[in-house]
Amino acid sequence: MIHPAELKLLREALATLAEGFEDLPAFTPEIDTGAVHAVLQRVAERMQDNYPYFHPQYAGQMLKPPHAVARIAYAMALWVNPNNHALDGGRASSALEKECIVELARMYGWENSLGHLTGGGTMANLEALWVAGLTNPGKRIIASEQAHYTHSRLSSVLNLPFSSVAVDAHGRMELVAIEDLLRNGDVGTIVATIGNTGFGSVDPLPGILELAEKYGARVHADAAYGGYFGLSSQIHASTRAAYDCLTRVDSIVVDPHKHGLQPYGCGCILFRDPDVGRFYKHDSPFTYFSSAELHLGEISLECSRPGASAVALWATQQLFPLVTDGQFSQWLDQCLLAARTLWDRLDTSVYYRPLMPPELDIVVYAVDAPDMAEASRRARQVFALAAAQNLHLAMVELPSALVSTYVPEMAVNTDTVTCLRSVLMKPEHRDWLDEIARILETAGASL
Repeated sequence: MIHPAELKLLREALATLAEGFEDLPAFTPEIDTGAVHAVLQRVAERMQDNYPYFHPQYAGQMLKPPHAVARIAYAMALWVNPNNHALDGGRASSALEKECIVELARMYGWENSLGHLTGGGTMANLEALWVAGLTNPGKRIIASEQAHYTHSRLSSVLNLPFSSVAVDAHGRMELVAIEDLLRNGDVGTIVATIGNTGFGSVDPLPGILELAEKYGARVHADAAYGGYFGLSSQIHASTRAAYDCLTRVDSIVVDPHKHGLQPYGCGCILFRDPDVGRFYKHDSPFTYFSSAELHLGEISLECSRPGASAVALWATQQLFPLVTDGQFSQWLDQCLLAARTLWDRLDTSVYYRPLMPPELDIVVYAVDAPDMAEASRRARQVFALAAAQNLHLAMVELPSALVSTYVPEMAVNTDTVTCLRSVLMKPEHRDWLDEIARILETAGASL
């Protein structure tokens, strides 16, 4: 769980940090080490009540451990505790954040965009939809039925009408259904999901952009989950076409705290047109300034934000540049290959029925049964049996009609089916597939 070198690296980084403040008068805060020790031991014991998110046998939800360089940089920054709302609160970390944003934007082919880090994808999507509503006042937001529920919720917060769009058997928005809504003339923004949380499916962005141009709508790409996979050499040609079109959308959300190896919470909002910064302007009499230079608080709905997030992300991007032939992209390749290999293994199992082939690194599968109610019951059993052997999965409720597409012989006697879902977002998952498959087969045989 903890590499032996991490604490040594942290101590060395803190020693270098302290050198920058050696001209200050001596000051050591008081710490009751005995009391702190006792509390921390209780905290550590309480924290044992967690799934082992860091381990390859955790193959459930979208939880990826931050890289050691991010953990160490974040912890080191906490001794300064910078606030990236204004330059006075985080001079160095604000500069690092701006450099991070430049690199993230270049990943999508943007050289003169506007953006900043956020507390996560929800806040980033809020800003995207807020700007969309100001650009097209009162107009409807539309997003996939499989898009994150945050879009309908945030549309309500912004008092904007919202409609969901039907998906095909692969979990992607249907272009015909999009155009049916666009013909009404009240749609201002189409949200294209680049890697939805249910299946990892990527919406057909080339066709969406054509429709948006035809009907005068904005396109926002929610790439919170899948935003980094454009760097991968292993994505399929149809998926590559969607990533190649990201340079043409109006805004993009990506979450470095998902595939970007960062601690929670670290999201990012990017706008292709930097002129949207005009919507953020304010004249607060109490915001503190030490420079006329644009500060991050002027282009963010959030005020106080942890500068440590920017420090950790900058350190990570320095160690693992966002390039197509680097270590980072190779790790993404491993995740994709792990998902495809697991899908292939499940396809030959007598106990499981995999659904759509994985587009990214998420595998969804039903447990074989004569009918859907029994399949749901067995899925819950497998979930518990696997957990007893330290393999942790996730469950997902899917429409029976979608499951029937892949398992037509299973009798339909419920509206939804409980299926199993494995997110193979750790590169190490590929090396652990034999053990994962063994536990799944053992659980299936125990039903």
